[in-house]
Amino acid sequence: MTYEENMDLQRKAVKVRMGIIEGTHAAKAGHPGGSLSAADMLTYLYFKELNVDPKDPKNPDRDRFVLSKGHTAPGLYAALALRGFFSWEDLKTLRQIGSHLQGHPNMNLTPGVDMSTGSLGQGVSAAAGMALAAKHMGNECRVYTLLGDGEIEEGQVWEAFMLAANYKLDNFVAIIDKNGLQIDGPTAEVMDSGDIAAKLRAFGFEVEEINGHDFDAIEAAFNKAKETKGKPFGIVMHTVKGLGVSYMENSVDWHGKAPNDAEYETAMNELNAKLAKLEAM
Repeated sequence: MTYEENMDLQRKAVKVRMGIIEGTHAAKAGHPGGSLSAADMLTYLYFKELNVDPKDPKNPDRDRFVLSKGHTAPGLYAALALRGFFSWEDLKTLRQIGSHLQGHPNMNLTPGVDMSTGSLGQGVSAAAGMALAAKHMGNECRVYTLLGDGEIEEGQVWEAFMLAANYKLDNFVAIIDKNGLQIDGPTAEVMDSGDIAAKLRAFGFEVEEINGHDFDAIEAAFNKAKETKGKPFGIVMHTVKGLGVSYMENSVDWHGKAPNDAEYETAMNELNAKLAKLEAM
């Protein structure tokens, strides 16, 4: 990746974070913390990795992305809007009656959403099924899914991982956002997940453990995923929940609540300052 490409992705990631704040503030509800921790990964996916076309969102040969931690829909919606799947202004309709941007992704309403998710553990299962179907059909698309580190407490997640390894789904990439916090507190205290990378390897995955806010590291992991044959690929990304908004960072309080007017102004001022700095570089 060139310096210019990296800087462009950093600028886009700030805009995705702005979209997260816009949506949750307008809705007076939502999940900003985990959306912000995943913003860099979502930016890379939609602007570098995924073979998708906003003008043809149902193309059968497209790559698929499943947001298994569906409550972080504000992050997905911001990335989709910035990529051109729908208007940026739509973000302000988050969770409103009649809006196509509901609190959890709906594949029947929202352009670019490949699977309706929200019940934790089910998204990764659907993604593994998509990857298996693609293999049977001879479709060379790749399937990506993003999970939370709290979500992997669900047993269904590991059933899906076992299936992916059993069927040698080397077109399947499972990304785990390890930000260390879930709705009830630190994951290490609620249900310690231990060495996630070691567990994935034990289930038959090739695994990379990365800084989830480093675009070069993200790119290297995806390149390795494409080179891996005969087994699924796992990315354990270490992130900061709420990254980009100072008062939300590493705070479990911001798992599932929206900023008020004053908090919105503070967040947008910080993000605008960050964007201005990046644009000056």
